[in-house]
Amino acid sequence: MDNMRRFETINDYNVFNNNETLHPLVSVVDLSKANPRSGSRMYFGFYTIFLKDVKCGDLVYGRHTYDYQEGTLVFLAPGQVAGVNSNGETYQPKGYALIFHPDLIHGTSLGKHIQDYTFFSYQFNEALHLSERERKIVLDCFSKIAYELEHAIDNHSKRLIVSNIELFLEYCTRFYDRQFITRDTVLKGILEKFENLLNEYFLSDKPQAIGLPSVAYCAGELNLSASYFGDLVKKETGKTAQEYIQAKVIDVAKERIFDYNKSVSEIAYELGFKYPQHFTRLFKQRVGESPNEYRSSQN
Repeated sequence: MDNMRRFETINDYNVFNNNETLHPLVSVVDLSKANPRSGSRMYFGFYTIFLKDVKCGDLVYGRHTYDYQEGTLVFLAPGQVAGVNSNGETYQPKGYALIFHPDLIHGTSLGKHIQDYTFFSYQFNEALHLSERERKIVLDCFSKIAYELEHAIDNHSKRLIVSNIELFLEYCTRFYDRQFITRDTVLKGILEKFENLLNEYFLSDKPQAIGLPSVAYCAGELNLSASYFGDLVKKETGKTAQEYIQAKVIDVAKERIFDYNKSVSEIAYELGFKYPQHFTRLFKQRVGESPNEYRSSQN
């Protein structure tokens, strides 16, 4: 696992897997054509989606190792490093990879909102687990893209290829929504941990030491990527994770405002605000009146 393979171009990865390059910016890679190999870390300079079809070891992402089961989709954005830990054993890759360079989607509808597909920044343990029916839809999408690549390039090629990639990503969004629902018990457990995390945070000296809790901080404490965590909270509560945190801040603030021995500025600093006016602005946005007005109105 110490060696690093770098794939800057679509052709680089096609050559590595014994696939023909039909288009310089996009490919549907049949991994079964690759030679048997042992695990390594890999750098990808393009969008990469793996459809796993065989047990070949554990995926490694950052410092973590994940059991990568068959019938899952994993998404990588350009510049990410991932790999397979095969414990020194040789394995025969199987499955497919859809790879496309950012240059393919510049100036297209997909290029304008690719960042909306937040699963490209999920961790591997947040992979999409497909049902057999969903897997067939994925393969059908791959087949349509492959058909366009095998067709002689004409004035319609780019639009059809990009449209089919976008359609595939829309299906993945739907499938992730389904996964959030079917893993409802797990999600509720995470939300309960999130609530407890915030309660403990505001009972500690962390607000004064490091400020207001960020979405990234909370996600890290719960061992989730910020993107997956944010999507999870939104799906379950209808609020963004940031809105959820702000609501908790206001709830705690309402309790502390009745400590008349403390000024509003002191309460703001206790909650983690660097500037009291930021606290006053948020409070007024959420409650409809300033902290001092709220304090007076409750007498």
